[in-house]
Amino acid sequence: MVDPLLVELSRLQFALTAMYHFLFVPLTLGLSIMIAMMETVYVMTGRVIWREMTKFWGLLFGINFALGVATGITMEFQFGMNWAYYSHYVGDVFGAPLAIEGLMAFFLEATFVGLFFFGWEKLSPRAHLVVTWLTALGTNFSALWILIANGWMQNPVGSSFNPDTMRMEVTNFAAVIFNPVAQAKFVHTVSAGYVCGAAFVLGISAFYLLRGRHVELAKRSFVIAAAFGVASSLSVIVLGDESGYEITDNQKMKLAAMEAMWETEPAPASFTAIGLPDMESKTTKYSIQIPWVMGLIGTRSFEQQIPGVFDLVKKAEGRIRNGLIAYDALEAIKADRNNAEARIRFNTAQSDLGYALLLKRYIEDPRRATEAQIKEAAWSTVPTVPAIFFTFRLMVLCGFLLLAVFLVALWFTTRERQAPRWLFQIALLAMPLPWLGVEFGWFVAEFGRQPWIIEGVLPTFLATSSLGVTDLLITILGFTLVYGALAVVEVKLMLQAISHGPSGLHQEPEGMSISLVPAE
Repeated sequence: MVDPLLVELSRLQFALTAMYHFLFVPLTLGLSIMIAMMETVYVMTGRVIWREMTKFWGLLFGINFALGVATGITMEFQFGMNWAYYSHYVGDVFGAPLAIEGLMAFFLEATFVGLFFFGWEKLSPRAHLVVTWLTALGTNFSALWILIANGWMQNPVGSSFNPDTMRMEVTNFAAVIFNPVAQAKFVHTVSAGYVCGAAFVLGISAFYLLRGRHVELAKRSFVIAAAFGVASSLSVIVLGDESGYEITDNQKMKLAAMEAMWETEPAPASFTAIGLPDMESKTTKYSIQIPWVMGLIGTRSFEQQIPGVFDLVKKAEGRIRNGLIAYDALEAIKADRNNAEARIRFNTAQSDLGYALLLKRYIEDPRRATEAQIKEAAWSTVPTVPAIFFTFRLMVLCGFLLLAVFLVALWFTTRERQAPRWLFQIALLAMPLPWLGVEFGWFVAEFGRQPWIIEGVLPTFLATSSLGVTDLLITILGFTLVYGALAVVEVKLMLQAISHGPSGLHQEPEGMSISLVPAE
């Protein structure tokens, strides 16, 4: 039997490193596109201020990029160190997108990042602009392959279990690449990164405008950030809706947990704006519901029902029973590779093998499980509903608050009047919101998938390495200390660069047609 503490510590360590790493990824995505836009304006107009804007925001991009790379490498090593059985069981499928990300996107990105920083005096303006756009594309390609790998964990298409090798293997790589869950996650995650970049530029520009420093650079940056932020925020909302639609088809239990929907409601289902889910009584108290909204978001129809937790648990119980047929057949195949009858039985039930493996939490041989253990295993497919329910709503709240900030900022950039100081103060205060939103989003995506590390295929508690609890405690402490030191370095370098400002601007050029100087 697997030590539950070992599993929880392995999960905790991966969560800490993954969520820390993801502090850097969205800003890299957003800033790379914005500096490419700024340099495009420079090449088109020839105005030096746009070149200095590109170099200044590019410096902040570079600091962030370096920390992102350093923390990202750690992530890939953890699969082999802390999740050895996971790597063995699904490495043929999961490893392919990671390898492509490393060979193509990472090297493409790293090569052009170097050319971006050291090629200003070596390349023509047009050639350097091409480099800058390729840098931006490299960051997005990197995210694409990572999210293809993660999307497969959420919806394991294009693969099947091979009873001869006892591993998952690729059967259709195109299906893995064009997995609808992966594609929806990619565009939604990248758009969230663009929001991060826009909020960062907006906040730093607001800081300069409040202090009356680098005003011309700050005004132009503020305008671009406001417009880019509005477009990005709207895309996040629209693409988030698409992600919800994909969850309806592929991760029904996660959707039920997000909505704290215990009972299957008549179509179209209501959206619970707020409530108090209770895992003990399996009800949602004090709920305020908006009719029809969840049904329209989740199914795009008035007729299709969204199943509740109770019905999904009953379905999971049936899949566990069917999975026991596959498990028994697999044991027969292991004893006799030429057992044709066992292979036929396995093929008819292999899609539910993962559900039978849930019983290994309670008994070594799932075939000897009692009725009570089968029911308990079925209920283990329900994630912690209150955590998912509230985190999802906090993510949505962050998104709409940011949209409001960007809309107000954009409105003032179109007016021939002085902007109020409170606008810039709000822009500064809003800077943490996109990071909170993306961390909440990743929590919903990953914690909401539990108890699966591969949805419906491999339970998380079976995927760990044979490490000791002491080993994990030491490494968690080590990661915390090292990452804490890196965070201090990151913040210090960022603050120094922001305090110093754009070094190339010895005199400010003529102002823009709009007035963003804060009113007294």
